[in-house]
Amino acid sequence: MDNKVQLIAYADRFGDGTLASLTHLLRTRFQGVYEGVHILPFFAPYDGADAGFDPIDHTQVDPRLGTWDDVTELSRTHDVMVDTIVNHMSWKSSQFQDVMARGQGSPYYGMFLTMSTVFPDGATESDLAGIYRPRPGLPFTQYTWAGETRLVWTTFTPQQVDIDTDSQGGWEYILSILDRLAASHVRYIRLDAVGYGAKEAGTSCFMIPKTFELIGRIKEEGARRGLETLIEVHSYYRKQIEIASKVDRVYDFALPPLLLHALYTGDVAALEHWIQVRPQNAVTVLDTHDGIGVIDIGSDQLDRNLKGLVSDQAVDNLVRTIHKRTRGQSAEATGGAASNLDLYQVNSTYYSALGCNDQAYLAARAVQFFLPGVPQVYYVGAMAGPNDMDLLHQTGNGRDINRHRYSTMEVDENLHRPVVRALNALCRLRNGLDAFDGSFSSRMTDTGLLLDWAGQASRARLAFTPARGLGGDALVPVASLEWEDGQGSHRCGNLLELEGLVPRV
Repeated sequence: MDNKVQLIAYADRFGDGTLASLTHLLRTRFQGVYEGVHILPFFAPYDGADAGFDPIDHTQVDPRLGTWDDVTELSRTHDVMVDTIVNHMSWKSSQFQDVMARGQGSPYYGMFLTMSTVFPDGATESDLAGIYRPRPGLPFTQYTWAGETRLVWTTFTPQQVDIDTDSQGGWEYILSILDRLAASHVRYIRLDAVGYGAKEAGTSCFMIPKTFELIGRIKEEGARRGLETLIEVHSYYRKQIEIASKVDRVYDFALPPLLLHALYTGDVAALEHWIQVRPQNAVTVLDTHDGIGVIDIGSDQLDRNLKGLVSDQAVDNLVRTIHKRTRGQSAEATGGAASNLDLYQVNSTYYSALGCNDQAYLAARAVQFFLPGVPQVYYVGAMAGPNDMDLLHQTGNGRDINRHRYSTMEVDENLHRPVVRALNALCRLRNGLDAFDGSFSSRMTDTGLLLDWAGQASRARLAFTPARGLGGDALVPVASLEWEDGQGSHRCGNLLELEGLVPRV
């Protein structure tokens, strides 16, 4: 994966609602800013029960957004990442509808998981209670197959029916997705919800040995097609370290809450410890299409004796402070207050979680960009976007607080904001210095962190001081940059002034 800043965006929510419009934005407004793009699900349909993560046909582009030719065209100038949704598909898919109509007479009968697939001899209360869940309740939904009521495995929503990845039909389905993506010159695949992709009786059905076997099989088949694999798993931090040793890339989901913890409390100790032990083959994020994860820094959900990067009390305080900094907006969008009952995420934009403080936001982005790994910026974060309460109230979906629809006109308006202009300059700096391909070192100071990079032709240093913390009365953290390149030595003590110091490409 190229070590350049990438964008994460919905094709219908960033620009004028098509893949071609997204391509135009990247080639014009963001030239030299984002060198790659993760296009969130654009399959048919992109606006189902879970914003495209419940595809009826994973191999078809929703015609309202464009065609596979548009994806190929985008790949001429940007590295493209696309989701491979291996755990489930829509109950409206032709395959599942055929099973509902014909039952065992359907050629797709074995493609979908039921309770009896995993527990052919029945399940005890202990078996069911031991299944690891991202949401409350059991992972089953009643469906009628040719007149017979079945308990179909549905990890996320009743509309997302789980695939039996052990079955021939399930595996052939996954391979058909890889074939389609490779044909359109996609370079990277993100395995969505793969932690739940393999089930076995007597286990938690989450990140079990069978899961790693599944990941290995997909990684091997992807590599044969020129596809690099990124794993998306929210879990205990030591599991993330273990996962990273077995895959191409893994998300650093511990970074976003740890940075908030540092900015809220003024304490960088947990962040500094994570910097020392975190995987180097990471994709770094502050925000994604989901909420701000907190499970990644707390104790193991399956064994509370395994302590987290911070205490469980600190996690609780973090969540409460997010609600405070957003003036209660995140509380209105999280957990039982909204339709998506994720147990491990707080729904808010990262900008709003920092009280819409430009200096704090840019300081957080600078730390993200200075850690080893490939940085990705979510499209709402690219606009330093606040919580969209209107969309939340319109849909009742908690995640929509962080899924604003930016037209091209609104993008242009936001490009005049100093915080957005400074973020774009930070991206160009990160992309332009060979220092970030060189050696990295870090150390904790009396007031914060120093992060250093040294390459053949350039050097860069970030001094990060979270002040007393945004959770109290102090408001402005400090992040200053120094770098040396072919043009000389440069220093920026106020990141809002960075644009004037970084040349445009």
